[in-house]
Amino acid sequence: MELSGKVIAVLEPRGGVSRTGNEWKVQEYVIETHEQYPRKMCFDVFGADKIEQFNIKAGEEITVSFDIDAREWNGRWFNSIRAWKIDRVATSPTGSQPSDMPFPPAPEVPADFSATDEKDDLPF
Repeated sequence: MELSGKVIAVLEPRGGVSRTGNEWKVQEYVIETHEQYPRKMCFDVFGADKIEQFNIKAGEEITVSFDIDAREWNGRWFNSIRAWKIDRVATSPTGSQPSDMPFPPAPEVPADFSATDEKDDLPF
């Protein structure tokens, strides 16, 4: 699944040691969509290498690819939204350049109407 929007919160990373003795690290982020009624989603990135690779900053426009899973603990169920891919949304640079325009600009040569004395056949 995918969701695009702006990163509005970067939460503190958490870490620890698993039962098998391996260290782990997870960091959570909150993204807000740009729809008429914006939605927010909290997702996490698991693993120090992924956190460093994605390097997500507050204010960035991103598309998050994620998996949703649920787990039970003491008779209660908890959802997990884990990102597995982050794409930066390309933003256009400030100021328009000719390559951004759908049509090339017209040449700015002033029209010379003084060279002709012919009567216009237009009714106005």
